[in-house]
Parts: sequence; C-alpha cells; structure tokens
Amino acid sequence: MKQLGLPVLLNSKMRLGNFVGEKNGQILSFIDSLFASEDSNVVVVSGAKSTGKTHLLQGCTFAAMDRGLSGVFIDLKEQFPASLIAELSSADWVCIDNIHKASKVEQQELFDLYNQIKHTKTQLIVSLSASVGELELLSDLKTRLSLAVNFSLETLTDEQKIAILQNKMSDKNTRIDSKIYTYLFKYYSRDLGDLISAINQLDEVSLQKKTKITVPLVKQILDFDDQQTALFNES
Repeated sequence: MKQLGLPVLLNSKMRLGNFVGEKNGQILSFIDSLFASEDSNVVVVSGAKSTGKTHLLQGCTFAAMDRGLSGVFIDLKEQFPASLIAELSSADWVCIDNIHKASKVEQQELFDLYNQIKHTKTQLIVSLSASVGELELLSDLKTRLSLAVNFSLETLTDEQKIAILQNKMSDKNTRIDSKIYTYLFKYYSRDLGDLISAINQLDEVSLQKKTKITVPLVKQILDFDDQQTALFNES
C-alpha cells in the first residue's frame, strides 16, 4: 500500500484502531465523522514529544486509503521538493506532521493550501509541538490555524507506554519481563520514542545472541553504569 505519489514509507502499525489514550477518544470520533463530510475541514493536533502525533496522522492516511481515497502524509522534519505542499490540494486527505518545523516558504505554501481547499472535500490534518498561540508562525497562517478545529493530545502514562511497548514486542513474538520496563523507565528514559528504539535494539541483539532480554544485557547494550545497576538490583 502506498500513499499518493510520495516517496515516504508509512509505518503499517500506526493505525487509528491502536491509537491509545482514554482522553484521545474525542479526536478519534471527530476524525471518523470527517469521512462522511461533504465539506473541507482543517484539524490541528498539538502535543508534546511522543504523545502520538505521527501515529495519529499516519493512521488517518491509512484510514483514507482503506476507503479508496487518496491520502498523503508528509513530515516537515524531512526534505521535500520545493512547492510540494501547494500541490496537495487534489488529495482527499492531507496529513502534515511537525508544521512547527516549516520554513517561511513552507508556511506560506501551507497558507495557500488552506485557501485552495476551501471549496473542496479535502481533509487537512496538521500537527504541532504546542498550541497554535505558543508558536512563531506567519501571522496569516496562525490566524487560520487558530480558527480550525484544535485538539491537544494527552501525555501517556507509564502504563500506556508499557502497553504500546508490549504490543510491539508481541508483533515480534518476543516477551519481555516487566522488570526490564521498570529498569528502562527508571534509568534510561520515559520518552516513548527512546524506549521503542531501545527495545528494538535489545530485541535484535537478543536474537543474535539467542538469549533473553535481561538487565545485564540492557546494561551492556545501552551502556548503563555499574552504580545504576547495583542500585536497581538492591531495590
């Protein structure tokens, strides 16, 4: 499955059906309603790092394509051809991640796209690292985005993060003891992106060594110091 004419790989695991967070149900309900809309809509999703913005936008893209619609996902942290944003008005669903990273030129293109889709059925979903009012954007674009439907994603609890990590490991047919998650949260990071990267790395090494993922392996691969491990083993 490919998105509309763009060399961007989508993560097949990022679906709306496995987007977590009890308080995020409202935005999922609203997004679902957009598939029956005859009008163009603009939705702004804000949230801190690892709250699921990319997951949500890619999930929207997949949901559109599953319905036979044209979908586009781009991440403005990546490099794209000049004037790309302004050419997306023909798509049914346009999902643009990290628009706080947009250059002045890209911001102008986004403003132009906003105006181009007014009388179409295009659904435009964009993500920001903070609320519109907190960011430095072109004044015209900022005004337009502030008038759009705005949602703020909740910060995931440790339990929700563990559920996501466990699901990812289940997909790999790998089981990790809960003690490993406790150790990673306490001494490594609580950032979901960091944790996913860490367990993927640990899973790869454990397969190579044909061994379970243990605290000593975590210490070896992720370069924890002896004092941290000693404190953990005593607790």
